[in-house]
Amino acid sequence: MLVGVCDFPGTYAFPPHGYGGIERWLWATALGARAAGADVHLLGPAWRDDLGPDWERHPVRLEDVGTRSTELKALRESRYDLLIVGHEYPSLPAWRETADTLGCDVATFQHSPVFRHDADAFDGISRRLYCYSRQMADRYREHEPIQELAVHAGLDEREPASAHGEGLVWVGRVDKDKCPHLAIRAAQILGKRIHIVGPVFDHEYAGRHQRLFSADHVEWVGELGGSAKTRAFRDAEVFVYTYSRDYVEAGAAVFGEALRAGTPIAALAWNEGTCVEAALCERTGSQVVLDPAVDDETAAQALAQAIEEASELPHRRVQKIGLSRFDVKRHFEALARTP
Repeated sequence: MLVGVCDFPGTYAFPPHGYGGIERWLWATALGARAAGADVHLLGPAWRDDLGPDWERHPVRLEDVGTRSTELKALRESRYDLLIVGHEYPSLPAWRETADTLGCDVATFQHSPVFRHDADAFDGISRRLYCYSRQMADRYREHEPIQELAVHAGLDEREPASAHGEGLVWVGRVDKDKCPHLAIRAAQILGKRIHIVGPVFDHEYAGRHQRLFSADHVEWVGELGGSAKTRAFRDAEVFVYTYSRDYVEAGAAVFGEALRAGTPIAALAWNEGTCVEAALCERTGSQVVLDPAVDDETAAQALAQAIEEASELPHRRVQKIGLSRFDVKRHFEALARTP
């Protein structure tokens, strides 16, 4: 089986050094295809130069080929069985025109809760759209989505053996959508230290919560990648997940990252059927679903209770489940399977 994994124009390298969503998913699918015994071509010019000589790279983007006969002929002669691509592309006419001439399957994962697709972008069989949660699948019901957990990976992020760490960790972009202030307040209620890992995207939001963010129990780590990011998960007692009341999580990488490191999750959700519900079970974490009308203090108190419950879970068992549930080979095989 020959698989083409397509990059796309963006601000992150492939695979990204730290933060990233679609980029980390694309890299995970490439790793999974390899693990499943498929041949893999990395299509597009943005793949990093330090991947090693055993990765076959073709610096061409399908949307740029047009009628250039030499590149189009080379793509056709490769005889791809499957193209894996970011969710924007099946609705991009220039990309679609080239992809359709190749006669292969196309698979993508919906990483945005608001992107609108063309009516005929997917058929649920040869052109497949995957969604993480029931909430996301309902949003894209007209495109016959397949519900599947997303797996994300960065370069050199192999997980070490689990360990019962100390304190709490929150990982993500720091902005009003992700609401780390709720995790910080929950940690304060419990008298626990919390590490905040990730880039600050919203300085106005950070300013509004400056008192909490500058509290003594908070350690700002910044953005991490590779083995340093993996250790940040592994070295914590519990990973704390939050988001705002009006935000829809399309498919957070952090669930798989935390569980593969053996760190149980305490998660706050505002609706049923979210990514939290899809990713977790009673053996891997504790989740609380609240009425969006409750205030922040009530939410933090409920989250603190979830943290206490998650802290009782054995890290070794959490890692065993996480490595199975968020396995790159299993994920690729799900993407490659025709319904």
